[in-house]
Amino acid sequence: MKVGFTIGKFAPLHKGHQYLIEKGLNEMDKFYVVIYETEVIQIPIEKRANWIKQIYPNANIIYAKNPPSQYGMDEESVKIQTDYLKKMVDGIEVTHFYNSEPYGKFVARDLEVQEVQVDRKREKYPISGTAIRCAIEENENYIDKIVYKDIKEA
Repeated sequence: MKVGFTIGKFAPLHKGHQYLIEKGLNEMDKFYVVIYETEVIQIPIEKRANWIKQIYPNANIIYAKNPPSQYGMDEESVKIQTDYLKKMVDGIEVTHFYNSEPYGKFVARDLEVQEVQVDRKREKYPISGTAIRCAIEENENYIDKIVYKDIKEA
């Protein structure tokens, strides 16, 4: 059985995230979305999870609350993050990690799963959560209408 997962803040969920989630859902027997708690957006983790649940009812949601604050590509930071992720997927026999970030190879290595890179150069969807947060109206076409509505109300 092929079991995949991806991680993110989804702050906000955008078309690039959706492309990655859709690819995982289409290719895996079971797919998990690990949603990180974050303060970069004023929308709580439950609301961000609800976006994914509404659009992708077959996705399994894991809430990553109180994540480590240490980030980086150095071995110590990577170990802290991957140890945390191991706890998030504990008891789930994951086989694939879907991502579009440089750290994906470390997650795959440390969790002993296959890495699946999806649009790493962001050619299909040249957008990021940061770009959307900085210019919501200009990037409205990159976000689902339910996400846009919640962002405007926040």
